[in-house]
Amino acid sequence: MINPDPIDLQLSAPTGLRERLVKALRTIFDPEIPVNIYDLGLIYALNISPNGDVNVRMTLTAANCPVAQGFPEHVQEVLLLVEGVNDVTVELVWEPPWSRDKMSEAARLQLGMF
Repeated sequence: MINPDPIDLQLSAPTGLRERLVKALRTIFDPEIPVNIYDLGLIYALNISPNGDVNVRMTLTAANCPVAQGFPEHVQEVLLLVEGVNDVTVELVWEPPWSRDKMSEAARLQLGMF
């Protein structure tokens, strides 16, 4: 189960785009925890319009994270490279606050948190 609580994955996107976006998100790793941002539960919403516009709501593990300023831009740059994406908007949010509960089972297993 991946990020069941806060994530809002709109499925009206062109065929396969959602899967390609998730695959791209899984290539981006948190700078302090060796887990990708998707399985870490940092992606709260991934909304995709039929024309390929992507809106991402994401958080970080801590508000004082040293990459807070540039990380959303990095996510935007990676997602813009995905075939079928027209435009990407990334919003950094702090509510609800991130917690370990948002991590996928795979991430917990990877970090030995069982």
